[in-house]
Amino acid sequence: MGTQQMDRNLALELLRVTENAALAAAPLQGRGLKEEADQRAVDAMRSALASVDMRGTVVIGEGEKDEAPMLYFGEEVGNGLEPEVDVAVDPIDGTRLAANGQPGAMAVVALAERDSMFTTHVHYMEKLIVGRRARGVIDIEMPVEWNMRRIAKAEGLHPRDLVVVILDRERNEPIIRQVREVGARIRLISDGDVAGAIMAALETKTGMHALMGSGGATEGVIAACAVKALGGDMQGKLLLRDDDERRTAEGEGHAPGRILGIDDLCSGHNIFFAATGITTGELLRGVTYEEYYAYSHSMVIRSASGTLRHVEAFHDMGKLREKGLLPEQMVVASPALVR
Repeated sequence: MGTQQMDRNLALELLRVTENAALAAAPLQGRGLKEEADQRAVDAMRSALASVDMRGTVVIGEGEKDEAPMLYFGEEVGNGLEPEVDVAVDPIDGTRLAANGQPGAMAVVALAERDSMFTTHVHYMEKLIVGRRARGVIDIEMPVEWNMRRIAKAEGLHPRDLVVVILDRERNEPIIRQVREVGARIRLISDGDVAGAIMAALETKTGMHALMGSGGATEGVIAACAVKALGGDMQGKLLLRDDDERRTAEGEGHAPGRILGIDDLCSGHNIFFAATGITTGELLRGVTYEEYYAYSHSMVIRSASGTLRHVEAFHDMGKLREKGLLPEQMVVASPALVR
């Protein structure tokens, strides 16, 4: 399918999708209701996707068809009109962050031409992500120090001046140790590695220069869509923890140990990405409320035009209640809740 069939800025249509998911989940932020928040985001995202002009297939989702009501692998979304696209969804990137009221949870959708996205049921992926200045200089097979020196040279910095985003997991402790041996700084994140990947790709805006370590494989593909659209670079490798995961990878046709470049993860040329904050983080502000309006902050990216837009919106609380995006019993007592 040629990119001429995707001339419409679908990213702005996807904005409504991520806004709805974020607005639906936000009333539960900080309430410890992880599954309930995720379910509200899924339902709102599915409903909004149904009206988008596309014939979409979910290739990065949350499970299999028999696990519905998750947005599952292979689910058809959109209203059935052209174009035909691959769709990657994460109704809440950082579900635990939303449940605990911690910074950085957001709703995410990406799409690109049909058959352009990598897909797998393997859970984890090793990742190395940089911004456009360090594009083409990384090699995930090489030692951490080797990569950091190359990244620093591309950035015009000393390796000690680099800031590396790493998911705070026990399996990443060797990389954390190696980064610190070089003398660089680390930004440990507890969850939400799609947001971490975008912050690394936006190095001149966020002050972060790379993401290293392993995280979710499906999140890795979503991240690749955003990173490619932003002009950054990424390499990944499936993390196979046991024989079952090795058999899963081989059954999908993925050779163990294969290095996945950014074009392997997303080969599309016309990529659309949208994200809306649920809880306030370094990338996006979260949903907040006042007496009559709910506030949302989103970003939308289109690779073909090289455009990144930040969108702030105020949503009428009465309309949100009518659409079921705000519980009827939720009462906002004071305008002071807005900021």
